Amino acid sequence: MATLITEEQMREQKAYIMRLKEDNMRYAAEYGHTRRALTETYGCQQNENDTERIRGMLKEAGFEFTEDSKKADVIIYNTCAVRENAEQKVFGRLGLLKPIKERRRNMVIGVCGCMVQQEHITEKIKKSHEHVDLVFGTHALYKMPELLWKAINSKKTVIDIEDSKGAIAEDIPIMREDAKKAWVSVMYGCNNFCTYCIVPYVRGRERSRTPEAVIAEVKELVAAGCSEISLLGQNVNSYGKDLDIDIDFADLMRMVNDIEGVERIRFMTSHPKDLSDKLIETMAECDKVCKQLHLPFQAGSNKILKQMNRGYTKEEYLEKIAKVKKAIPNISLSTDVIVGFPTETNEDFEETLDVLRKVEYDNIFSFIYSRREGTPAAKLDFVLTDEEIHKNFDRLLEVQNAISLKKNKEYVGRIERILVDGASKTNPDVLSGRCDSSKIVNFKGDESLIGKYIDVRITEAHTWSLNGELVKE
Repeated sequence: MATLITEEQMREQKAYIMRLKEDNMRYAAEYGHTRRALTETYGCQQNENDTERIRGMLKEAGFEFTEDSKKADVIIYNTCAVRENAEQKVFGRLGLLKPIKERRRNMVIGVCGCMVQQEHITEKIKKSHEHVDLVFGTHALYKMPELLWKAINSKKTVIDIEDSKGAIAEDIPIMREDAKKAWVSVMYGCNNFCTYCIVPYVRGRERSRTPEAVIAEVKELVAAGCSEISLLGQNVNSYGKDLDIDIDFADLMRMVNDIEGVERIRFMTSHPKDLSDKLIETMAECDKVCKQLHLPFQAGSNKILKQMNRGYTKEEYLEKIAKVKKAIPNISLSTDVIVGFPTETNEDFEETLDVLRKVEYDNIFSFIYSRREGTPAAKLDFVLTDEEIHKNFDRLLEVQNAISLKKNKEYVGRIERILVDGASKTNPDVLSGRCDSSKIVNFKGDESLIGKYIDVRITEAHTWSLNGELVKE
C-alpha cells in the first residue's frame, strides 16, 4: 500500500504557507502589491494537475498571478521529460529570463517536475543556468512552500530531487481554472517500464489513492459546481493493485457514477494489456461514463511491441478493440502512436498503418520517437534515416486525417449535448465546447451559455472539429 505523507509533514508545509503569506503582506506594504507568480506547464495531464496544486499553494500564500514574466516575482516551470522538444523549450525560456533576473535580483526562478527529477538535467541547470533559484522533482511537490521560502531567503540554489519510491500527499490546496470540469488523480507512477519511456524513473512506482480520498474529492468538486470529472493516472487500469482492499478501477468508476451531481466521467490513460472485460462492461453500463476511450497502441509491429516491452501483440490489441466496439457501439476511440522507434523498419511501420485502418480512430496523438537518457531504448541504433522517419510520420498523418474527417462527417445532422467551454481558440466570435465523445464543437451563441450543457445540431464536419447550431427549446 502507498505511503502517505503524514499529517505532521503537511502541518509543517501549512506553516510555511503562513510564513510566505506574512512575508507577502510585508512585501505589499513596501511595494504596493503582493508578490506575483507565473506558472507554465509542459507535458501531460498529470503535470497540469500538479500545477493546479502549485497554484493552490501559491494562492493560499497570498500570491497574485500574472502571465507577464517581466512583472512576475516568482516564476515556476513545471516540466516534462517524455520528449526532448519540451526540454528544449524550458531551457529556451530559462535563457530568456537571465537578463530579466539581472535587472531584478529578488525575482525567484523555479523549475520542477519530471525533467528535473533526472539528475543529469539538474546538473545542467546548475552549470549553465546559475540564475535558477529553485529546483524540485515530482516527489517534492508537497514541499513546495518550504522550498520556495528557502529560495526567497537564501542566496544559494535550493534543490530537492531526492529519489523516492513515491508517497501520496493528500489535502494539498488546489486552484482549478475551470469551474465545471476537473482532473482527479486516482493514482500516481507506473510499473510498466516500456523501453522508450522515462516516466517510471521520474514518477516512481504505481501507488493508488484510497477510494475514500477520491470520492471525497469528487464530492467536494460537485458541491462547488463541478459536473465533469476526469479520472487521471499513468495507467488507471492498474488502480487498486497496491491497496489492501479488493477494489479495481471498474469498481471506483461505479462509485463515482453513483455520486449525485456528476454528469460526465472521463478517464485516462489506459494500458491495453490491463484493459479488462469488467472495465469494458462497466463503461457500457454506467450512464455517466462518456462513450470515449483512449487506448495507446504505440506501434503495429509485434516485433516492435516486444522491443518496447508493451506486453501485448497487435492481434491481442485488435481483439480488445473489437470487444469495446461490440459492447459500446459508436464509441469514440483515440490512441498514441510512436513513429521511428530505433529498430523500426518500413515494413514494421506498415503494420502501424494497418492498425489505423482497421480500428478507424476518431483521432490520434502521434510522436516521432525521442531518445531518453536512462531508458533501454536509448542504447539502440536506428534502422531508418531521419528523412525516412519523417516521411513515415507524414504518411501516418495523411492516413489518419482522412479517417478523422470520415468519422466526423458521420456526426452531421446529429444533435449532440455540449458542455460549453468558452470562446473558440480559432474564432473568438463563436463558442466552443465538447460533446460526450470529446469532439470539439463550434457554434454561435451568447456568452451566458459558458459552463452550461446545451443541445447543438451538427451542421458541418472538419478534420479536427465540428460546427453546429443551437437547438432551440
